Amino acid sequence: MPKPTKGPRLGGGPAHERLLLANLAAQLFVHKSIKTTETKAKRLRPLAERLVTFGKRGDLHARRRVLSVLRNKEATHVLFAEIAPLVAEREGGYTRITKVGNRKGDNAPMAVIELVLEPVTPKVKKAAAKPAKAAPAAEAPVEAVEAEVVEEAVEAPAAEEKAE
Repeated sequence: MPKPTKGPRLGGGPAHERLLLANLAAQLFVHKSIKTTETKAKRLRPLAERLVTFGKRGDLHARRRVLSVLRNKEATHVLFAEIAPLVAEREGGYTRITKVGNRKGDNAPMAVIELVLEPVTPKVKKAAAKPAKAAPAAEAPVEAVEAEVVEEAVEAPAAEEKAE
């Protein structure tokens, strides 16, 4: 038997929570960004990340599993056709939660949860700084290597002419 989540549930019972999270996820995929309470955004993040991972797989079984959760054909189509290709290179972290202050009516803490669709930029590894004394010694072999490359370049056209 599945163990229920600890703490209070969103909205009421577990069935209502499942429906609420499915609707939030569907709207997130259609609109790419939604404004909701912090608690709902934090509960939505793992579900949305899992569904995007299914979208990246892209096969029929994954589509049916997403459709069984979302129950929304439009949102499922958007996930598989538009969102999945944009996050294909990303290995996780498909959503971003930004706190935006409190709601005017009941002072509830609000947040914007959005999909991260920017392309991934690989991290550049910093080269270790070499001492200044080692630099002049390293220049001589580089010139010798460049000279060999030039000699090979000169010999290559001559070899092609002999072959003809």
